[in-house]
Amino acid sequence: MSILMNAIERCLALAFMGAVCLNFANVVGRYGFGRSILWADELQVYIMIWMAFLGAAVVSWRNLHLRMDVLVQFYPRSARLALRAAELAALALLSGFVFVQSWRYTAQMIVLERKSDVAGIPMWIPHGAVALGFGLIALVALWRAAGLLRRRATSVESDEARP
Repeated sequence: MSILMNAIERCLALAFMGAVCLNFANVVGRYGFGRSILWADELQVYIMIWMAFLGAAVVSWRNLHLRMDVLVQFYPRSARLALRAAELAALALLSGFVFVQSWRYTAQMIVLERKSDVAGIPMWIPHGAVALGFGLIALVALWRAAGLLRRRATSVESDEARP
């Protein structure tokens, strides 16, 4: 999973650099030559959508998302584990729900063959970013929950092996 997240991060970095270059070309064209690239703004918005939703999956994988856990560090270990389990369950359920809904909407965009107004980009592409991002977040939450269960099972086994 780490390899996938690193690949996503690199692709998003390249997309960001492409968006910056496109923006620069558009500014030079607009103010230097009185002509702009009509589809540039639309494409940049779609790149930012992909960056936001796939970037959220990378942030979830790295466990760097915002969390209100100032007081949690003072809780007993069992309470911290219970809170972490509840957090992962909520994250998996909610991101799974958003994945399903956004996937359905993306599928509708494919069936309708809807394209963006200026660039003619198929609209399933930007909408697919939401589905893919939340699907990855759900997978990350399930991955972490499985790890939490494995650690819990290992600690229970080691406790039972003690005399």
